Amino acid sequence: MFKCPQWLFATLLVFTFFSFVKAQESRQEWINNYEFSLADFKAATTKVDQEVSNLYLQTGITIELGFQMTNIEFMFTKNFNDKVICILDKNTAVLKAQNQKQLTRLLHLASYDFDLSELYARKIRKELFENKKAFSNANFFQPYYSKMIAERNTISAQLYDASNFGAKEELLQKAHQKVREELKEYSDYCKECKPKKRKKK
Repeated sequence: MFKCPQWLFATLLVFTFFSFVKAQESRQEWINNYEFSLADFKAATTKVDQEVSNLYLQTGITIELGFQMTNIEFMFTKNFNDKVICILDKNTAVLKAQNQKQLTRLLHLASYDFDLSELYARKIRKELFENKKAFSNANFFQPYYSKMIAERNTISAQLYDASNFGAKEELLQKAHQKVREELKEYSDYCKECKPKKRKKK
């Protein structure tokens, strides 16, 4: 039987640890007023150069939903806020612009998208909280999740088009402000929050 030398094991352990740390560093959970920079777009194809033919933005932002629990735990769990996470994966984020002005526009768009995604993460959390029953099965969340993701994607695409990829700055600012106001309306559904129980009528 092959035995791993201690020095090799230590090297592998250190490499694994730093790989894990690096992966974690590339993932940014949503925080209020997060400021995007070019450094957030780590994909190799990111470029700011006059030779860029078309503006391009892939934010790397996703809304993740996942949980591991026993049937008993699941039965008695009502609050799934911390199971729904709005994440920026910098390694998959791509940005292409010709100059600083275009770069700034795309960074503002990314900021809008991050807040919009957190808003829909909160809407998903609300749906789960209000619709989870004691005897719901583990897939009960799927219709609510799918519906909200589709709605988020539609609104995002419409804004990208209406603002001409952020060129219409005032329109983008107004849309972003509206999203920020809605985030406050869903304050009970932040990741760390515990929603208030509804009073029975």
